[in-house]
Amino acid sequence: MLHLLSAEAGNDIMARICIYGAGAIGCYVGGRLLAAGADVAFIGRKPVGAELHRHGLTLTDYRGGHWRQGPAVIAFATGPAAAATAELVLVTVKSAGTATAGAELASVLQPGTVVLSLQNGIGNAGLLRTALPQQKVLAGMVAFNVVHRGQGAFHQGSQGHLHAQAAPALTPFLASFTAARLPLVRHDDMEPVLWAKLLLNLNNAINALSGLPLREELGQRAYRRCLAIAQEEALGLLARAGIRPARLTPLPAQLLPAVLRLPDGVFQRLGRRMLAIDPLARSSMADDLVAGRPTEIDWLNGEVVRLAERLGRRAPVSTRLTALVRAAERDANRQYWPGEALLAELQGAAGNPADATA
Repeated sequence: MLHLLSAEAGNDIMARICIYGAGAIGCYVGGRLLAAGADVAFIGRKPVGAELHRHGLTLTDYRGGHWRQGPAVIAFATGPAAAATAELVLVTVKSAGTATAGAELASVLQPGTVVLSLQNGIGNAGLLRTALPQQKVLAGMVAFNVVHRGQGAFHQGSQGHLHAQAAPALTPFLASFTAARLPLVRHDDMEPVLWAKLLLNLNNAINALSGLPLREELGQRAYRRCLAIAQEEALGLLARAGIRPARLTPLPAQLLPAVLRLPDGVFQRLGRRMLAIDPLARSSMADDLVAGRPTEIDWLNGEVVRLAERLGRRAPVSTRLTALVRAAERDANRQYWPGEALLAELQGAAGNPADATA
């Protein structure tokens, strides 16, 4: 039976794992855990609950995987009370909702409950720790893209793993993730991992402004050069801050800009794994723009700008991308940027009208 609870309703879901933020990532990860036999409850908005009530969950991935869960086995709530008996809470809300998530969970969670932030950006786990001092809050990261196709269908469109801060508190749950074929890659220090993911996510703004699917956008050298100069800017700041990004791709992060600048034919051969993306997949930021939702630009390129400010430096490329995305958020009739035009815009912002390695 599907449960649709209001925020005021009592808790009648006995869940071992709770997904707080049942959007694309939350429904996909939670659905995979549910399909593998875990006891999972979902907390999200009413439209998502109604969709799952009608259609259940259909999960697929770019390798041909397929999982199906009918409506009868999906426990869905719209208020935080459904998390009261959870032993593990996966927070998958957008970064703008972290403060609200912390406040709501603080009102219902038992002391010692494990909370894993699977969000974009750098500082969400810290915000949750402040709000949840009696719980065990861990930083985490999802290194793959998920597309919401409607009617309860969610598709993993790119390769990648789930990453989490190493802690004994996670041990009781590792088998559930392994059974779901989503094993947790654990790290003693998550900051380099989060920055490595953010370097890749600097493409989110470029993809959103292009209006193209990810694979088509990354297949065009002009857009890749936009990403290369955004990454180089961030890498320079990280070096000044003494932060060495973790290696999430076959190549170290420091070499990615050079690979991105390669001619299309060479890049397609050498960067084949980078293009292991579903043909229709787009960034979550692109989806947000199309849906008229606020984007996470302040927690992606905005993180680079804030790092620069802390170092007494500037980040003109990320600053300009942030401004362009904010303008697109306000303009329902926005025009998408051709690759060469966007590249010229970013080169101008950086004070470099001609990319020296073009």
